[in-house]
Amino acid sequence: MALVTDDIEAFAAALPRDRALLGLDLGTKTLGVATSDLRRSVASPVETIRRTKFTADANALFAIADGREAAGLVLGLPRNMDGSEGPRCQSTRAFARNLSKLTDLPITFWDERLSTVAVERTLLEADSSRKRRAEVIDKMAAAFILQGVLDRLAHLKRAAHDG
Repeated sequence: MALVTDDIEAFAAALPRDRALLGLDLGTKTLGVATSDLRRSVASPVETIRRTKFTADANALFAIADGREAAGLVLGLPRNMDGSEGPRCQSTRAFARNLSKLTDLPITFWDERLSTVAVERTLLEADSSRKRRAEVIDKMAAAFILQGVLDRLAHLKRAAHDG
């Protein structure tokens, strides 16, 4: 059973070097997926999985993870604006627990408040059509979430190096 933690430092400690991370934006109908480069500095959108049943969703996700030799998974945690956790957070945590029973990949969470809003704004500024925005928003949100973790991991690495 995989490590599932809110502690980004414990997550970082569980990761092998020079392997990508996957970022996930879990929605009720879709699962946005992003990946990092091997040095874990840049997040890029990969694809949007249309959700059906948990097992099918997990298999699609693991196919991507295997193909990219992923070292860990980052799930966006949809906290309320006041920081509290509602039903969507509980659903995300349950998804992570269920995934952890099927993989050894460590799993962590990242506060995704405003990630979709930020991505939507970026796409609007890029003058994307409504149809195009709908097609890419989930995987772009996953990349936004993953980039937050990559930046935090880089900060931790610098602090350890400077310390």
